[in-house]
Amino acid sequence: MPDRTSDSAGPRAAFTYEALPYRVIFGEGTIASAADEADRLGIKRALVLTTPHQQADGSKLGRILGHRLAAEFPEAAMHTPVAVTERAMDVIEIKEVDGLIALGGGSAIGLAKALSLRSWLPQLVLPTTYAGSEMTPILGETRNGMKTTQRRREIVPDTVIYDIDLTMSLPAAISATSGLNAMAHAVEALYAPDANPIISLMAEEGIASLGRALPRIVATSSERAARADALRGAWLCGTCLGAVSMSLHHKLCHVLGGSFDLPHAETHAIVLPHVVAYNAEAAPEAMRRIARALGTPDAAPGLFGLQRRLNVPLALADLGMPEDGIDLAAELATRNAYANPRSLDRGELRELLARAWRGETPLS
Repeated sequence: MPDRTSDSAGPRAAFTYEALPYRVIFGEGTIASAADEADRLGIKRALVLTTPHQQADGSKLGRILGHRLAAEFPEAAMHTPVAVTERAMDVIEIKEVDGLIALGGGSAIGLAKALSLRSWLPQLVLPTTYAGSEMTPILGETRNGMKTTQRRREIVPDTVIYDIDLTMSLPAAISATSGLNAMAHAVEALYAPDANPIISLMAEEGIASLGRALPRIVATSSERAARADALRGAWLCGTCLGAVSMSLHHKLCHVLGGSFDLPHAETHAIVLPHVVAYNAEAAPEAMRRIARALGTPDAAPGLFGLQRRLNVPLALADLGMPEDGIDLAAELATRNAYANPRSLDRGELRELLARAWRGETPLS
């Protein structure tokens, strides 16, 4: 096994590490513990949050909660539209809800965070994808086609229940894009301005776990060991995103998602190798660790090759982004830019986006 501690700057290297207050339950069949966890959080009238697609799963969870269930709200949507949050707030008031329980991916968990920010109600979340949102204090909300993000410790979920069983029915294609979305969190953590050795270890292991698991899931979606490996990898990658700053990759994806309503995970999957190529020369140590985690000579080609192996979309055009939106996206990406190891040039960002729009090989 490679020595992953040798990359530090030595015993005198200074850094700050601040852990977030998580309670995590991990295993198989752990959804059964939801009622006990609700009791532990003092939740007597729970609002169960899902997307319309997962409404039946939300109803099953409601039966587990029993008398603790106040209402179900199966309207969570991508990019956490403020209008949806406001409708859910009406339900909270009418039903006298005292706790939030989200089952799903980033849409349901994002809605729980948005509601908690407005109501300060406790959150219990059960992830069903590999998005990693459950491990972050980050909320992205969309209003009038613009997505804004904020980082608040107060919106970290109180308890996360990871149940491998809940991921077994996740289609292979969604598993792949969801996993690449999670991987992007760890990739950017490796070159964040506030990176530290602890998070870098988590990031490299998270990338490696997902890099191992996702091809196996695409080949045999019922392989439980691969599902467990992917879920642990997503946990690690989400923790990385929650601990350090975001950079260009997330800025671009927030612009693309909020402005063009592109699907979240697929957008992250497509953009990732292009941003890694853009930053390659400015962050050589991060590139070395990404390549090592993937078992490839170079980071950006390795990620692009993984995309091809997973048979995920390669072009933003395939997601419905209009070609005439490339200039707007490049311009928006330079507004309130996130810290990035390489300075941002609008023309070069336009070229990055154009190649991603066409699905071409990333260009360093």
